Amino acid sequence: MAEHVIGIDLGGTETKIGIVQEDGKIIEKRMIPTKVFEGRIAVVTRIGDAIEELLHESGMNSSDVIGIGVGSPGSIDHETGTVLFSPNLPDWSGFGLAAMLEKITGIKTFIENDANSFILGEWAFGEFKGSQHMLGLTLGTGVGGGVITHGMLMTGSMGYGGELGHTIVEPGGPLCGCGSHGCLESLASATAIVNMAREFSKRFPESLIFASPEITAKVVFDSARAGDLAATIVVERATRALAMAISNYIHVFNPEHIIIGGGISKAGDLLIDSIQKKMPEYVMPSFNGTFSITLSKLVENAGIKGAASIVFYRIS
Repeated sequence: MAEHVIGIDLGGTETKIGIVQEDGKIIEKRMIPTKVFEGRIAVVTRIGDAIEELLHESGMNSSDVIGIGVGSPGSIDHETGTVLFSPNLPDWSGFGLAAMLEKITGIKTFIENDANSFILGEWAFGEFKGSQHMLGLTLGTGVGGGVITHGMLMTGSMGYGGELGHTIVEPGGPLCGCGSHGCLESLASATAIVNMAREFSKRFPESLIFASPEITAKVVFDSARAGDLAATIVVERATRALAMAISNYIHVFNPEHIIIGGGISKAGDLLIDSIQKKMPEYVMPSFNGTFSITLSKLVENAGIKGAASIVFYRIS
């Protein structure tokens, strides 16, 4: 009989929960509002109720599940299952999330940073399943990262390893939310792309960007695809930052595959082609042909599958 796990993609606004088989097939899933404002106890209790309902609907009980995996934003102590800090989950600092979820459900629970769970999902279920050396970048409101080397998730001495979004690619560049300047996140996140686009409002008032009722990263990429100059400048700056950062990761980690996910990955070929075009400027010739840069194919269920993969990884 196939082994089953529960994957929980915990977000500040919504939480996605699914029952996942070892082959990555999702048996049942649902999305619930996180309602962080109600407090962490209420949030976890609601998640526990949703798990119970999912199991019931699937004709299963807790003994049919080998574990729960939670992909959570912020800094996570995966050994103790504690949320150390998360800007999207205020008042959760020091919260023993795994212990409480185990108490409610009776199921062993594992937690990882959501960017780490992304690369674990690729390792377990993605296009390059089982690769020993791979690296993931999640491009959304922020920029997250995860690294697998020799088949193991790289977490570092304190569990903070893999903060790829906070590598400096433009010294003295835009202020990042972390307090530093010129981080990849300050140049290539959705937030950064929107901020850069807004700076062009006076210089290019006729830009397609400003014809939209709301400026989003999607609007910027769509405008660049249509040949808009301001949007093209923004996309070029963001993808140059990505190319520089990725080349640094290649030199340090020597991955076989670099996989890009998150909302910005929906820009598709425009994003990848623009990055690829710049790579020869930054990568040492000896690394040419040793890596691929691709978009995640897990798409909408990436969060649930990534969270589920935490369990398979930790018990393997």
